Order: sequence, then structure tokens, then C-alpha cells
Amino acid sequence: MTSGSAGPGTEVVPGPDSESYAVLDIGGDIGALVLYGPAELRGVEIEISRAGAARTHSLVRERRIAGGAPAYAAVYPGLPAGDYTIWRDADTPAGTVVVNGGQVADFHWPS
Repeated sequence: MTSGSAGPGTEVVPGPDSESYAVLDIGGDIGALVLYGPAELRGVEIEISRAGAARTHSLVRERRIAGGAPAYAAVYPGLPAGDYTIWRDADTPAGTVVVNGGQVADFHWPS
């Protein structure tokens, strides 16, 4: 997990998505994952991986949900169906999740 940066000592933390929505192209053997986390993860890239495949990452962003309450989530679109490991850091898993084709899985960051 890494945080975005613009240079040495300068951390860039994105604001809320202007529209707070994501378009997901799912179907067949392709699904998606939404990872929900605490506000402290805002601006952090969380890596995930499927067995035998390279890791991929997504940035935790502030998003607005019904009623305007903030939520903090990373979206992973276009994932091949399978079991995924969510990585807390380079060596430590935070958990696992199953992504099914044609569906959106969710994962809640452990405290």
C-alpha cells in the first residue's frame, strides 16, 4: 500500500470524486471489487492480487453516498473471476475476497 506523491515530502491526497460514481463493465467471467475503508486510508493505494497473477492497485477516495455521507472506497473494475488477496503492505495480507463474474464484490478493511 502506498500513498500518492508529487515529490519528496509532498503528499497528494485527492478530494472527493466530483460525481462519486464509477462505471463498471462486468459480465461473463469479469467482475469488480469495491473495498471500503476508514478515512485514514484516503489517498492510499491498496494492492490486490489473484493467485499466479501480478498485483494491481487502486486509490482509496472519498465518495458521497445516499444522504451525502462520506464513504472511503477503492474500486477495482474489470477483474477476472477468482479469489483475491487484499494486501495490507508488501508482505501482509489484510484478507481475501471472492470476485464472481457479472457481480460486484465488496470488502471491508479490517480494524
